[in-house]
Formats: sequence, structure tokens, C-alpha cells
Amino acid sequence: MAIADTLKRYVETLAAFREYWQFVAFSVVCDSPENADPLFALAPSELRHALEHLSDDDVEHLDANIDALNAFFAPWFNDVIALPPITSNAQLSPSMLEEPPFWLSNGIGGRKLAQIRAFLGQIPIVSGSAIEWCAGKGHLGRLLAFTRAQPVISVEWQAQLCQAGQALAENLQLAQRFVHANVITDTQRLAPELNQASQALALHACGDLHHSLMTQAAAAHCQQIYIAPCCYHLTKEVPYQGLSSAATQQLHQHQLTFSAHDLKLAVQAQVTAGQRVAKLRQTEVHWRLAYQCLRESLTGDTHYKPLNSVNKKWFAGAFADFAQWAAQQHQLELPAQCDWPRYLAEGQQRMQWVARLELLRHVFRRPLECLLVLDRAAWLEELGYNVTIVEFCDYQQTPRNFLLKAQRR
Repeated sequence: MAIADTLKRYVETLAAFREYWQFVAFSVVCDSPENADPLFALAPSELRHALEHLSDDDVEHLDANIDALNAFFAPWFNDVIALPPITSNAQLSPSMLEEPPFWLSNGIGGRKLAQIRAFLGQIPIVSGSAIEWCAGKGHLGRLLAFTRAQPVISVEWQAQLCQAGQALAENLQLAQRFVHANVITDTQRLAPELNQASQALALHACGDLHHSLMTQAAAAHCQQIYIAPCCYHLTKEVPYQGLSSAATQQLHQHQLTFSAHDLKLAVQAQVTAGQRVAKLRQTEVHWRLAYQCLRESLTGDTHYKPLNSVNKKWFAGAFADFAQWAAQQHQLELPAQCDWPRYLAEGQQRMQWVARLELLRHVFRRPLECLLVLDRAAWLEELGYNVTIVEFCDYQQTPRNFLLKAQRR
């Protein structure tokens, strides 16, 4: 199926089920904490019953296992689960760069190294140079330069990373050169670099950063572009209405746009977070909801009032301290004595509903990501490229495992 046709299917399906994923679980639960009726007014009673009877362990298991998640929700969302694959190969490509010597990969985390090896295994050998976008210390470029003796230009905006990466390259006598630049604003500086590059590579460049690579590499007539996109919500294009004309037309036809909250859904899957990080995240949700219960009891206002992001250190301390901070953000004075256990218990009950509603939204996170990847593929086609999409590594290595492979026509 052509990219534009597959994109059309995804837009139609996500638009048809929008009420099940285009909502903020915190707001739904806090505005109607008893039963989340605003969401389920049109939902099958069997779906609500199934969610109510999930244990917390069930929720955790389903959220960590995409196949189990799809199987559980298939009776209600089979049209979503049965959407066609967007990759050109149904099976994961076995291609992978050979194991590098330990002294070359020293300092690269295990998962990151596996991702780099799998990514480079998809890149054909060419005679020209490669440009590495948003390079960091240039781990990807360093392995490419060493294994193929290929010249690499590594572009990075943090000067200290450029310096560290350049020192490593010189110590290993590699043909890797760092360019300190902002890939979004320094377009004139980067144009000559792109003009001489045969390949443009970006492994997990966020939002507008990979947008900029597609635009600038196409303008420079770069022969090959390889992008594993990430963090779609980190963009100024909000509300998101599509990058390609194909997506823009379909989204407009179905009156579907994406907020930053919607776009963030596409990257919510986590396979790398440790137990400590997961526990802090759970504590944060619990305490934010517990504070909402406290605020409601003091003000009588039952509508959810959000709080800004806060350093995770707050959630390793005491709830009372966090509540004091939160109250200050809302210009609210707390009484000298508060029944902290009561509000923590009420917050716990709401958190259970939030977890179940988020589980429901997570049925749509991979399809939404597929739509966003298809939009980028369609855009590259419009810019003059033949495009294929593959999964360059296993989902457990990184959920952001889609790779756009573009060859100039």
C-alpha cells in the first residue's frame, strides 16, 4: 500500500475513535471523580466494566506488553489494532553493524550502543561523507568513521560535547570533524556542510530538530537521508496539522489536529526506565492528585487546576512539603493542620482511575506514532525522495525504533 493511502487509513481510524484518546486523564477523573462519565457517556458498558475490574498488577502488565494490551482491548478497538503495518518488512531486519572493539565503544550505554549498531546496519556504504545531526559526543559518527573509514561531519549545539567528541576522534585518528551549530537557526552555516555530504543521519533527533534536517538536506539535494524520529511534541507547530500536504489535507478533512498533549502520547511507551525512576513517576501522579483533592476541599472548585513541572527531588521527600509548594503556585494558603493521610488516600483512588484511562489511551499511542512517521515519509516523498520505513531495532531496545530511509530520485 502506498504511503499516502496508508496515511489516509490511519487518519480516518484515529479520527473515528478520537474521544478515547484525545482527553487529559487527570482532568476527566478530577472533574468527575466518581465514574469519569464525560468520557464514557458513549462508551460500551462492557468496556467500563472491564477497566473497573483490572487489578493494579493487571494494569502494569498490560501497559508493559503491547501484544497483551491489544488483545485486551481488541473487542472494542479491533479497527485500530488491525491497521496495516507501515514498515516495508513485516519482520525486524537482522542487519546490524559488527561488534566494535571495547575501546571504541567505551562510554556508550548498552542500549544506546545496540541502537547505534542496528541503525548503522541499515546504512549502505558510500564513497562520500556523512553528516551526523544533533550528534552529542558523536558516538554514532565515531563508529561510522572507524568501521568504514568514511568522513563524518558531526553537528552539535553544545560546545562542550563538540570539544569532547573532537578530542576522542583525534585521539583515535578518525576522519570525524565537529561543527558547533544550532541546526535550526544556523542554516546558512550548515548549507555548505550538507552540500558536500552524501548521507544525512539522525538517530533520535527531537521534534523540530529532525524537521530541520529534512528541510535542509532536501534543499541541499542530499542523496540519502536516514532519520529515526523522536519526541514529536517538541515542536513549535502546535496545534499540529501535518507536515506533508497529504497529511494536512486528510487531517483537515476529518477536522483532526493534535495538541502537544496529544503528540506526547506517541512517545509515552517506556522500556528503559529503572525502578527508581518508575517509582518517582508514580509518586508524582499520586501526590498531584492528592493535592487536587486537598485544593478542592479548601476552595470548593472541583475543576482540575494543573501545576507546572517540578524537579523530581520533591517526590523523594514528604507529601506535606510538596503540597505547600503546590499551594504557593496557586496562591492558596493551607491551614496549620491538614489531614494528610485522608488526601493521600483520596489521591490513591483517583490515581487508579487515571492509570486505567491512560491504559485506554495507550491503545492509540503506536497508531498515532505510525501516523506521524507516515506524515514525515509523505513529506520526504514530496521533497523528491523515494522512502521506505523499517524497524531498525527491537521494540525493547527502544520504542522509537522506526527508521525513515530516503533516497533522492
